Amino acid sequence: MTRTAERFVEEFYNSFTSEMLAADEPAEVVDRYYAADVLQVADGIEIDRDKLIAHLRPVRKNLVSWRYEVHEALLEKEKLAARFTIHAQLRRGRMISTEVYLFGELTSDGRLRRSTQVTRDVTVPATETAG
Repeated sequence: MTRTAERFVEEFYNSFTSEMLAADEPAEVVDRYYAADVLQVADGIEIDRDKLIAHLRPVRKNLVSWRYEVHEALLEKEKLAARFTIHAQLRRGRMISTEVYLFGELTSDGRLRRSTQVTRDVTVPATETAG
């Protein structure tokens, strides 16, 4: 059975997040999911491998639970386009939701090499969820 593009995105990020949180050494997990020359541009900010690993330190400390809601995705050979929402609960109870528009390039073995992402906060304020 062939994996859909939506399923690929969901499995990629869920597996990465699970392994990254459980790992003694997150750099090893990064290397399994991202090319050595990875370059992500997220909201105009360039993130290479070292910056990605540094970004994971607070995530590892504060992330309690997460869910990736993949709305749509296209995967053609090594090109990927996806729109998904990350729902995350942080250590102190705060819930955040971030919608992500991603255009990327994969290596032949399925690791992420390049991506351009635009994000927006779609967190529902606590006053709207209470009562």
